[in-house]
Amino acid sequence: MEFARRALLLLAVGILLPACVARPLAPPPPDPDPMDREEYTIGVTDVLQISVWKNPELSIQAPVRPDGKISVPLLDDVQAEGLTPEELKEVITRELGEYVVAPDVTVLVVQMNSRFVSVIGEVARTIRVPLTRDMRVLEAITVAGGFSTFADRSDVRIVRRLPNGEEFEYRFDYDDYIRGRAPGTNIVLKHGDMIIVPD
Repeated sequence: MEFARRALLLLAVGILLPACVARPLAPPPPDPDPMDREEYTIGVTDVLQISVWKNPELSIQAPVRPDGKISVPLLDDVQAEGLTPEELKEVITRELGEYVVAPDVTVLVVQMNSRFVSVIGEVARTIRVPLTRDMRVLEAITVAGGFSTFADRSDVRIVRRLPNGEEFEYRFDYDDYIRGRAPGTNIVLKHGDMIIVPD
């Protein structure tokens, strides 16, 4: 029995140890340039307002479904995920042109639900925080209810995965930041970032 228990323990360590190997720490990235921002890309769970001027029966508010599409009167399903609002406007305008003379279409994202960061570990509650605007590490931790009693506030990690699969890990030392010794570490977060607060 003891042998079996030890064997299971060794197996668990063998499986978990590679996952625990620390990623190399990267220097904090610079703040994004307000003049050089990417256009917003529509994602699943976003809610869109489609307005067709002088055609109220064609104007709708539609959620982006898990398959990435929205339902539009006369057109049935239209792919929305992965497009910018301007690109989706062009698609709907072109397709509605078969039924309406010179349609004037507007596409607005009224709920940006598809962008978020995750906060896990020693915080009041593990949470996905919606990214509806620029947000920094400390603000996301605050939204998660702040640090728990056992949190190691000096070794918070932000894990960022790029579209090509490459991962970066940044360190945030709350105490150093509050004392003014780490001014660049409270970084602007990006969609998909994971904030890990260890004990």
